[in-house]
Amino acid sequence: MIRKIITIDENKCNGCGLCAEACHEGAIGMVDGVAKLLRDDYCDGLGDCLPSCPTGAITFVEREAAAYDEAAVLENMKKKETTQNSGAKKAGGCPGTQAKTIVRETIATDDGPEPLPCGCPGSSSKAIVRETVATEKPAPTEALESQLRQWPVQIKLAPVNAPYFNGAHLLIAADCTAYAYADFHNRFIKNKITLIGCPKLDAVDYADKLTEILKRNEIKSVTVVRMEVPCCGGITAAVTTALKDSGKMIPWQVLTVTTDGKVLEND
Repeated sequence: MIRKIITIDENKCNGCGLCAEACHEGAIGMVDGVAKLLRDDYCDGLGDCLPSCPTGAITFVEREAAAYDEAAVLENMKKKETTQNSGAKKAGGCPGTQAKTIVRETIATDDGPEPLPCGCPGSSSKAIVRETVATEKPAPTEALESQLRQWPVQIKLAPVNAPYFNGAHLLIAADCTAYAYADFHNRFIKNKITLIGCPKLDAVDYADKLTEILKRNEIKSVTVVRMEVPCCGGITAAVTTALKDSGKMIPWQVLTVTTDGKVLEND
């Protein structure tokens, strides 16, 4: 049958494995350090893996493919669960709430043992140490004003056509950027229409929604502000796709915020 299914550009794959983690059905696996679609009938065509890919290696195509086999997927998931837990009885409910013990190897350091790096680099914890400067009195809070010009701001909730989009300079930002960069309102939101999202947590592809917004409105420019973590590449990939699919020539730029609050050079 002809249906919508993912395809993976192995030349773009950086081997991070985030797509395989995001694919609950087990359709994607890592083979020799590269992501591959293992079975067509395990892919439901919903694309939970797309926003997790930091390099934009995953896209949709329509081709001859076996129909999605939910029964086979469920059976495969049961087998994996049995293997991983060696037959141990697990609590019911959401798999994400089930208790488990995580054992990690450690590396000896001067400051004591620390976990070996693993999983998504963007979710690795770290402390940010900042110097403080004593002042006679704090700055007046009255001087701080929100620069937000519209509501809602979440990409998933925003309408595709609204009066405030026409003639707008559009800011598309990852959720965490406003927390990492201190002067986010004045530096980025001011005089722009703002849309925010997290491709890792929302687990959706923003490209279609953003394409419709760009098509239906006269957008003057697009500014993308993302975090430096790899999973944030999903928001850049979605905007890139939307700009291409909109058929419009719109000036755009990408700015990257580090986890300690600095702005890097344009991508």
